Amino acid sequence: MKAPSLTPVLPDIPVRSVAEMGLRELERIRLILRGGSVIDWRRMHFQVRDEVDRFLRLCQLDVSRPFDEAWARMVLADAVSYLRKTYNYRVADAVARPEEIHDLFLLASGAKGNARHRRIACVVLKVMHVIQHIEGRDLLFRLAISEAELAELVTEKVLRVAQEMHASGLPIVEFAHSIKTQDSLVTKLLAKKETVAAQVYDRTRFRIVTRSREDLLPVLYSLTQRLFPFHLVVPGQTENTLLPFKGVLSEHPHFEQFIPHLHLDRDFEDREDRSGNSFSGSSYRALNFVVDIPVRVDEYLPPPDEDTRPRKGRVVISLVEFQIVDAETARQNELGENSHEAYKRRQRKRVLKRLSQGLVVPKRGQP
Repeated sequence: MKAPSLTPVLPDIPVRSVAEMGLRELERIRLILRGGSVIDWRRMHFQVRDEVDRFLRLCQLDVSRPFDEAWARMVLADAVSYLRKTYNYRVADAVARPEEIHDLFLLASGAKGNARHRRIACVVLKVMHVIQHIEGRDLLFRLAISEAELAELVTEKVLRVAQEMHASGLPIVEFAHSIKTQDSLVTKLLAKKETVAAQVYDRTRFRIVTRSREDLLPVLYSLTQRLFPFHLVVPGQTENTLLPFKGVLSEHPHFEQFIPHLHLDRDFEDREDRSGNSFSGSSYRALNFVVDIPVRVDEYLPPPDEDTRPRKGRVVISLVEFQIVDAETARQNELGENSHEAYKRRQRKRVLKRLSQGLVVPKRGQP
């Protein structure tokens, strides 16, 4: 007998305007804009327990339930054991055995404990982040669920959140989804250096168009508050020709006060190697990023009180690509060399050249 869904309920919160955003929001937005990793961070930015609880619920965990609490404690124990065994790392008891899981995040933010606790808690959370990822992938591998079924679960979740975002008054003029056809997958893989199916990150893809450029940041940040936790952005898979970080700073001068406190200096993106998509037009502008969307799969597992598995995780993660543009940029992206048809034409030309390297390719109509 399959268990009913136990998806945690998120309390409603108001949309945060750019003027209301501070260091916390800027760091999370920057993480998406550059496709970074929280492994590079030195502290979290949680101040009160409710903020942590919302984050855990975004991770699909309601630790007021004994089975979710037990799983979170298991991941914590694994992380502490790894650090102690592999590096002889001294993990303080306040971090290794917090009164509440929430306390771990507050310690890592400096809202509780001391500076030493903050540093240790940050290290432990980084290891937990990796273990969480491994657990989610491993559970997906063991489940009797098809890729199509998982895509349907993810799509239902994202579109449900899209409706909530519309209802909250966010200025979204389009929130559409698509799934790549087999022909598109074959072409994309042949165009990539790594012709491995696992390297296609955008089988399931969502396109979001905002009313204006000024609406991009509120919509982007709302996604991290309503749909996915910010730390599950996939590093190295962002293509950003729309919102460069320095451009965000110049457009919103109040962010300048937070520059000295950033994890990475303001010029960090200038030193990164960003080749971009070689098939896009030279004036094409968009923000594309990939996220591991957490999805509860209770329907495919025994009820918690009958679950005899040694590791009782109930959340998998599924790769999803998002593209965000404003309406005027979306219109410009469909003109001339920026159009989707021109993109596909350049991609097909590259693939044909690669396939025919050193070979004779039959002309159309020949056997």
